[in-house]
Amino acid sequence: MKFRYAMVCSSNQNRSMEAHSLLKKQGFDVSSYGTGAHVKLPGPSLREPNVYEFGTPYKHMFDDLRRKDPDLYKRNGILPMLKRNSSVKTAPQRWQDNAADASFDVVFTFEEKVFDMVVEDLHNRDHALMKTVLVINLEVKDNHEEAAIGARLALDLCQEIEATESWEDSIDDVLSGFEKQHRRKLLYSISYY
Repeated sequence: MKFRYAMVCSSNQNRSMEAHSLLKKQGFDVSSYGTGAHVKLPGPSLREPNVYEFGTPYKHMFDDLRRKDPDLYKRNGILPMLKRNSSVKTAPQRWQDNAADASFDVVFTFEEKVFDMVVEDLHNRDHALMKTVLVINLEVKDNHEEAAIGARLALDLCQEIEATESWEDSIDDVLSGFEKQHRRKLLYSISYY
């Protein structure tokens, strides 16, 4: 694979990690991040989410939720999700803190609010490398079923981008073809490192 990819959602738990897991299995150079202030997972009610700091190991979250209510968190898919996540990487990472991770060629976001945060963050960084980065938003609802569909769509699009000589020359055609084929509207922006 010739390009380096980042998958970004709000908490680096569901959508970004489903895509990270799938792309990693397919041999892509991929990382994943969240843009939120904290990592939030569903709790016993909407008013009681489980909140963790970025950097808290997925295994710690798994053990904590299994101790709190194993039936609830198994039934709602959180424990299996955390188990998958811990097989991909140790802990959720925050996009805004990733400058030391080098640069990416393509960044996928799965929610417009996250897309805006990534584009703004890239805009505010020093542009020392003057290297282009393509940021694409593929809108995906934050549930397990939609995350799996979104990951497969992201994989399809990554494979199409990989097949180009240089994405800068053909991105308009690649994205419009993808939109027609999958009936999904994409947002994209070109930023710099």
